[in-house]
Amino acid sequence: MSEQVHNRLAVVRAERKVSRQALATAVGAHYQTIGYIERGQYNPSLDLALRIAAHFRLPVEALFSLEPFRPLTDELYGGPADGTGSADDTGRTPR
Repeated sequence: MSEQVHNRLAVVRAERKVSRQALATAVGAHYQTIGYIERGQYNPSLDLALRIAAHFRLPVEALFSLEPFRPLTDELYGGPADGTGSADDTGRTPR
């Protein structure tokens, strides 16, 4: 059985201002494959995941995971998942 590979590819691409086409060309893939990966419709091969990570000069685990990623704001600023705050049902941390 194949597990979904979670990724932050779209976030990193946007942050670095890299188009799907430019990334695809750089890593030797089709631009639609990049879209399928970003939407979780396709799991990249290990080779492709490593090429993508190398392109962005990031460790592969910064881009891909078998577990869902925590929201970046929680990782950067703390949040309910790490015990630093207590979010209400709107997702906001009361002051």
